[in-house]
Amino acid sequence: MLFRGFGSWRARPKLMALGLIPAAISFVLLAAALITFAAFLPTIITWATPFAESWNDVLRDIIRFLLGLVAFGAASVLAVITFTALTLAIGDPFYERISRGVETDLGGEIPDAEGGFWRGIIDGLQLVFFGVLAALLMFLLGLIPVVGSAVAAVLGFIITARLLARELTSRTFESHGVPLAARRQLLKQNRWRILGFGVITQLCFLVPLGAVVAMPAAVAGATLLARELLTAALPSPPASA
Repeated sequence: MLFRGFGSWRARPKLMALGLIPAAISFVLLAAALITFAAFLPTIITWATPFAESWNDVLRDIIRFLLGLVAFGAASVLAVITFTALTLAIGDPFYERISRGVETDLGGEIPDAEGGFWRGIIDGLQLVFFGVLAALLMFLLGLIPVVGSAVAAVLGFIITARLLARELTSRTFESHGVPLAARRQLLKQNRWRILGFGVITQLCFLVPLGAVVAMPAAVAGATLLARELLTAALPSPPASA
């Protein structure tokens, strides 16, 4: 679905190009914040581990390096989640038009319902809240000796991928008036497809500047995915005699 989303560049290149602007703004802001955090991270780790001052130099440096690595990984998870929430909030008019353009190409009923500005803000804050929880969980898991860092990295990636997919598809579900309970059930029934979409999208985000380029395609692909899930969930019309 994400690859099909990239195909929207052929159908609506100007509109997709506009979708790059909010993604670029969010990328610059969050990249600056992450770089600043990385610059101060050694000082923060040293301040947070005064008990290690009397340890062997090699052991102390290894422990602090691993803690710094885990802390930066947790911050990166939060940055990816915040990027999605911030980009969708800034670029809501552009992404709304991209989503409706995909709906038009698919045919059928084009929903008139819109989430509105405050609905988008609330969804973004909820996404950031879950991102904070995911980052905290990843940091705590990273404190487990030996396997903690690997487990935290894998679990953090999976949680982030799922959150990304849920947020990106929520726009289409909401515009079609799907109640929250029904939406959760639909996502649960298709958990692997949702996770797969999130994983591929996040892998694109990990490529340098990939988040900027992939964001419009991710919105288009999420619309395609949500429409397909909705179509599959609807009862088939009875066969004519």
